[in-house]
Amino acid sequence: MVRNIKITVAYDGTSYNGWQTQTNGTGIQQVMEEAASKIMKQKVEITGSGRTDSGVHALGQVANFRADTRIPQEKIKIALNAVLPDDISVLDSEDVPLEFNSRFDAHDKTYMYQIYNSRIGDPFLRNYSCFVPSNLDTEKMERAFRLVEGEHDFYGFMAAGSQAKTTVRTVYETRFERHGNLIKLFITGNGFLYNMVRIIAGTLIDIGKGTKEVSCIEKALEERERSVLGQTAEPQGLFLVSVNYKKGLTINYK
Repeated sequence: MVRNIKITVAYDGTSYNGWQTQTNGTGIQQVMEEAASKIMKQKVEITGSGRTDSGVHALGQVANFRADTRIPQEKIKIALNAVLPDDISVLDSEDVPLEFNSRFDAHDKTYMYQIYNSRIGDPFLRNYSCFVPSNLDTEKMERAFRLVEGEHDFYGFMAAGSQAKTTVRTVYETRFERHGNLIKLFITGNGFLYNMVRIIAGTLIDIGKGTKEVSCIEKALEERERSVLGQTAEPQGLFLVSVNYKKGLTINYK
């Protein structure tokens, strides 16, 4: 009997060319499909909740695939982890209705961007944060971060090359945390444009440095103009934290 299996995946994106299967490099999706096909003894195609770019990480990416298998749902994650590389782990596996689609059924996602703010870099965080040696005005950064909350046209926060049909998105919540030298930016929304979170993070860094004003956020929302914002922050500081679903399907990282 064909089943629809939902999996929650954590991965270190350092060695991969992003989530999506690539012709010029290795995508996490490709590695996952090869592992699932081997375990299920049939060709498996995996759908992810969304793409992550090269070097971006995930604490709670969600994907699903269909397969004709008798393996109990709770043992599928064990079987997959036995053949996956050490930088990819399946945290959970469960049966879901056949019509479930991890991409189109997603209600909201939470991302986190990490900044390591110190005069001296931490070699153990170099692949998991953006190193900023300059002094940062975190009060201004936090104030600017709150300005992206709500429903807006985020056209100015989108990198070139996006294929989005609409640029209106809703940001439900932002959260700014500082733990010693480590700054964490959490953002939850119903969808994000290409490089949107990294553009927000890079702009906040520039606001913290004093090279951009807090008002540039509002100006970009009003004028839909990318050039008024700051840099696009480096990919290694970005993490897909969790994906929430309709109909009671919820995946949270804790």
